[in-house]
Amino acid sequence: MKVIIAENYQDASKKMADVIEKVVREKPDCTLGLATGSSPVGMYQELARRCKEEGLDFSKIHTVNLDEYVGLEPTHNQSYRYFMDSNLFDHINIDKANTYVAKGIGDVDANLKEFNELLDKTEIEIQVLGVGPDGHLAFNEPGPVLIDGAHKEILDESTIDANARFFANRDEVPRYAVTMGMGNIMRAKALIMIINGNKKDAATKLLMSDRIDPMCPATFMRMHRDATVVIEKKLAEEIGYIQ
Repeated sequence: MKVIIAENYQDASKKMADVIEKVVREKPDCTLGLATGSSPVGMYQELARRCKEEGLDFSKIHTVNLDEYVGLEPTHNQSYRYFMDSNLFDHINIDKANTYVAKGIGDVDANLKEFNELLDKTEIEIQVLGVGPDGHLAFNEPGPVLIDGAHKEILDESTIDANARFFANRDEVPRYAVTMGMGNIMRAKALIMIINGNKKDAATKLLMSDRIDPMCPATFMRMHRDATVVIEKKLAEEIGYIQ
């Protein structure tokens, strides 16, 4: 597992964008696996700038996202489809018909069938990941057993607490999500994770231990042949990580 130390969040975002740009330029018709949440926003802003100012071309790129809340319309301002449109897709030259965010409304079983069928036939060139304070990846919550394929997940109270800042109040946070499973994530050809902010526990378990722990799904990064972690210098120092 490769670890990149970034000076700060802005630097981390640029280093993440460097990796994605290299993939896009080398394989301009590949599929990118994308993530939501606050961590990748800076990277998306940088990719949008490079598209506009430096000719980074997304016209043939396909994308698939990790997850979506159950019960939110795609036009809801906290849905992950809305997030992707407003933070990236509306600002680059991508064909939105080539972007996929799982449906959060309608028949959940039918939506999961569609999601799994897409994932089964899609080779993700690189999967972007954030990480929750408890180490969850996408909405794969810590637990004794993790699930291989896309599935419906009951959100932990800690996840609801962490996401409440995006809603008017905690009660508005959805209690369920559809998410890629751990197998879907691990089958991507490459993984890249940004760790920033209040993620000390997850960062410690991932970088300072050799345990693969389902109670901290982020530790499964260690099993991948091509995994990169970008971490802010301040957080790396806090956990005692030394390259």
